[in-house]
Amino acid sequence: MIFRSKAPLRIGLAGGGTDVSPYSDLFGGAILNATISLSAYATIEILKENKIILQAIDRNEAQSLDFEKELQLDGKLNLLKGVYNRIQKDYDLPTGGFRLTTFVDAPAGSGLGTSSTLVVAILGAFKEMLKIFLTEYETAQYAYAIERDDLQLAGGKQDQYAATFGGVNFMEFSKDDKVIVNPLRIKPQHLHELENNLVLYYTQTTRDGATIITEQVNNVNKKNKKSIEAMHQLKTQANMMKEALLKGRLDEMGEILDYGFKQKTLMASNISNDAMETIYAAAKKAGATGGKISGAGGGGFMIFYCPGNTRHNVIEVLKTFGGEVKKYSFVDYGLTTWSV
Repeated sequence: MIFRSKAPLRIGLAGGGTDVSPYSDLFGGAILNATISLSAYATIEILKENKIILQAIDRNEAQSLDFEKELQLDGKLNLLKGVYNRIQKDYDLPTGGFRLTTFVDAPAGSGLGTSSTLVVAILGAFKEMLKIFLTEYETAQYAYAIERDDLQLAGGKQDQYAATFGGVNFMEFSKDDKVIVNPLRIKPQHLHELENNLVLYYTQTTRDGATIITEQVNNVNKKNKKSIEAMHQLKTQANMMKEALLKGRLDEMGEILDYGFKQKTLMASNISNDAMETIYAAAKKAGATGGKISGAGGGGFMIFYCPGNTRHNVIEVLKTFGGEVKKYSFVDYGLTTWSV
């Protein structure tokens, strides 16, 4: 038997960073995001030999291990091992060999939630194999616990919920890891227009998001007023973006993104850099009215809102910086599993 799953990556539109504890615990966070047609995939194949074979095709990494109830977290394929270890602990997998193969449509550290989405996809494959029933909320929280508690990886909460639920969502975060996902009913013409006007650009760089997030966490713990106020403003930005999108006032979104870009750089020191500031200024000069650095910042993907017919000029300018404009579409599905 073969058990498969896929989960969509996401674009964060507003409120990024307010889903990270302790800010979300103390003040409550809010984020608006949307899933796109780039995904993380996981496949489990049952083997006759008593081996565990782990393969991350996109990273060109593989390990062949003897079957063990707990795999050593040695820095190699830890996301795959972490999900296996938790599933084994909670559901007592039967002794037997299998091959776990993964693939992600975007590089790790590029700002589209790749790591968390991959954890959700791997969890989905094991759910399919073992016929484990978990609600969407339970699945997302389970994936979050694996990353934050078991693997001790720094990060927020939005990515696991986006990957599990799918669609355009306004998410609210509060203490005790409470999350409320509010699906937004966007008119199709507004979503098509947003898709047309929002350019997704890969800078051909990646970053260690955990380092940036750790600084952000420290700023909250130290009661850094500038950083905390920036997060307050980003939470306000998420509500502004939600209203503009629901009411079809799409051309306000560029200005709202621009407002958020300036605030986000105040949360931690390495969110932006000279190269990204130069790209941002050039895109605005070419016709974009705003944009943002996707994910924790420091590199990876950027998005730009290009009203009217300006996207073509903006794309031509972006190409001069050596990056890649990535084609995508919005999708309304979340974690999907099946077997063959």
